[in-house]
Amino acid sequence: MDFTQNDSAEEFVLFIVDFSNSMSEKLNGTSKINMVIDTMQELIPNLPADKRVGLRVYGHKGGFILPDAACKASSLIVPMAKNSGAAIQSALFNLKPTGWTPITYSLKQAINSDFAGVTGKKRIILLSDGGENCDESPCDYVMELTKTRQDIFIDVIAFNIYDTEANNQLKCTALVTSGKFYSANTAAELLNSLQNSFGAKKEVQGKVLLH
Repeated sequence: MDFTQNDSAEEFVLFIVDFSNSMSEKLNGTSKINMVIDTMQELIPNLPADKRVGLRVYGHKGGFILPDAACKASSLIVPMAKNSGAAIQSALFNLKPTGWTPITYSLKQAINSDFAGVTGKKRIILLSDGGENCDESPCDYVMELTKTRQDIFIDVIAFNIYDTEANNQLKCTALVTSGKFYSANTAAELLNSLQNSFGAKKEVQGKVLLH
């Protein structure tokens, strides 16, 4: 699809969802990934039809692969397009959490590849239950990025993260790009964070820590 001809006012939204091994851990009796999938299923049918929405995931490949491969386990599963909800829903059910957490690599792929040629508004909604573990820093990356690019906004949803360093890295990633940072520890907070990030609700009900 050629995005270069699109109206500059059009908005492109890319979900980046964590499928690292820790997402298989249970929270209140339900695995974190199932909570995310169930919440996304509730959100997706209400996505505005005028926005082009896509899905990238990371950590969906693991097992006996080498660290270098594990740190590049990030894939654009559903390209950004209108009416992509059904494809996103189907894709989420076909993935299993198994690998590492290459957040920085995923952001680089999203910005350099997924958004290549896009002239409209560009926003990433990153959902992670942990910090970077591939010897990179998403905070450092976006600080360098914003020296030359101010057209990428990153909202971050920190899901059940109690590690101070990880939270600080993710807060920085959102704040530096003029995005929003949310902390969610329950299914309700997760849904509210996603709704607020995507603009599905005008009122703020999520646990917003930074604007």
